[in-house]
Amino acid sequence: MEFTVEKAFEHLDSLTIDVQNSLDLTYLESLAEVLHLVNGGQSSKVSDKQKTDIDNLSEQFEQQTVTNEQIRKTIQLALIKGMKGSTQAQHTITPDSVAMFIGYFLQKLMKEYKQFRLFDPASGTGNLLTAVMNQVEADVNGFGSEIDPTLIRLAVESANLQQQSVEFFHQDSLAPLLLEPVDVTIGDLPVGYYPDDVQAMKYELKAAEGHSYSHHLFIEQSLTYTKEGGYLLFLIPNFLFTSDQSEQLHKFLLKHVHIVSLLQLPLSMFSSENHAKSILVLQKKGKNTNAPKQTLMAQLPSFKDAAKTVEILRKIDAWFISEYGE
Repeated sequence: MEFTVEKAFEHLDSLTIDVQNSLDLTYLESLAEVLHLVNGGQSSKVSDKQKTDIDNLSEQFEQQTVTNEQIRKTIQLALIKGMKGSTQAQHTITPDSVAMFIGYFLQKLMKEYKQFRLFDPASGTGNLLTAVMNQVEADVNGFGSEIDPTLIRLAVESANLQQQSVEFFHQDSLAPLLLEPVDVTIGDLPVGYYPDDVQAMKYELKAAEGHSYSHHLFIEQSLTYTKEGGYLLFLIPNFLFTSDQSEQLHKFLLKHVHIVSLLQLPLSMFSSENHAKSILVLQKKGKNTNAPKQTLMAQLPSFKDAAKTVEILRKIDAWFISEYGE
């Protein structure tokens, strides 16, 4: 039977709803349970019919022709459905088009590497992390940190199904991590205030008064766990450099990083201009690093416009040739 993402999602969705109803769980909790069982986990709570359905789904995923990306996209459709019914702000998912673009840019930056370490400090369900890992040709060891128990469970099961090497930390990502510095850090930065003022006091980017911005602290934390000369690719809110604490952030970045690129995503992707985001690419300063001759600044077109997307990719390729000689 030929594998398609749509048919596999229908099977996964139907099974998730069935388990949700029989175990009285949320959709996302039920999805995590189903993925755990598809991965070979055991449970005495599911019926014989559900076990048979799980075995059938597992056989679909195990077909030799099925790719990691097909598995990820199947799970992603279920995640999107589950998050539509969630009231928690952190239950959102980075659009595939953005993940693909970050992966493309990272592949250009790390072209000479056969192996490297990749970290997402706000990994959520691991969708952005595995989407990028699936694109990169190098052998990548992934690391993710997430405090939400349901999201990290989903991330673990998804990474295992994709047979990706990822180590996850279930903790507050802004607390100290047992992680050696990595080559690259990526992340869709959580936007808002960080509630732990005591922990925030340990940061250079702490607020002078009141709560600190979590998105500022995530940038600083990411730099702490990135090697000198390593790269950081963040999805940032467009107001990052115009908010009330932006001057402090700007001074911090001038001190610690080279700004490689700022790519503004199309406004059509967002519900309002206030929610619009950009991709910020940084390099952590080191003994042998230099700022780019010219920072790459661009307004990205709608990814649905193939001609304009090809045109912007050509401009980015030309920029890489001028900066890195490739």
